[in-house]
Amino acid sequence: MNQDTYTRTRLIVLGVSLLAGMLIVTLLSLVLGSPDSELGAFLLDRHTTTFPYPVTIQNFMWLLFSVGCGELWTRYNQSKLESVQTTKHLLPEDDTVMLRVQDLGPLYRKTQQSEGGRDFFVQRLIGRCILQFQGSKSVSQTNSILNSSLELIQHELDLKYTMIRYLVWLIPTIGFIGTIVGIAISLDYAASIENPQDPRLLASIAGRLGVAFYTTLLALVQSAILVFVLHIVQGREEMALNRAGQYCLDNLINRLYEK
Repeated sequence: MNQDTYTRTRLIVLGVSLLAGMLIVTLLSLVLGSPDSELGAFLLDRHTTTFPYPVTIQNFMWLLFSVGCGELWTRYNQSKLESVQTTKHLLPEDDTVMLRVQDLGPLYRKTQQSEGGRDFFVQRLIGRCILQFQGSKSVSQTNSILNSSLELIQHELDLKYTMIRYLVWLIPTIGFIGTIVGIAISLDYAASIENPQDPRLLASIAGRLGVAFYTTLLALVQSAILVFVLHIVQGREEMALNRAGQYCLDNLINRLYEK
């Protein structure tokens, strides 16, 4: 897809992801609404005395987690579209066929007129290789263009995961910040107690510290999930790019006839 379409799609996915995150927080709040729920304290920080509920660090992390899932969903759908392009028979796949310069024009038009002809890996590689061979009549230069294009697309693909990697770093960071804030508030609460000999003081402080560490624990769990899915999705896209390169090499570069 072109840059404008890609930007609009990301904005739409961002909005839907934020709405999904709010829905998750709302449903969890309804199910775990009891202030005495330990699971509610872990997932939502219902025991907090720092911010008025639902303005809690856990709920903010749920929104970030939903945005990360939306980004991964976008990349996963793109990987599915890329994977099916090599099955559209854009190039001759008969082992006996050789391609001369005059045969490449119809192939180029067929490639460019296919759905998303200038957006997917296979179509972009085929178009560049055909134009190079028509201009240079050199198989070696055409092969060099294929290799250079694969490197550029690989770099472009890596850049599309920048936001997801940032979210994977940001969520644990927010969790650590929440833990530090919780510890500071617990210590401030202990210093404000008029009767430090009260036997219930230790239990109260321990409970507050336990809730403070929940933010880090939840952040690490969410980050681990995002990293796991990130590796799967990125692996699918890179595999689709490898298949596109192999398809062009087997059915275009190796079939070019150079006088």
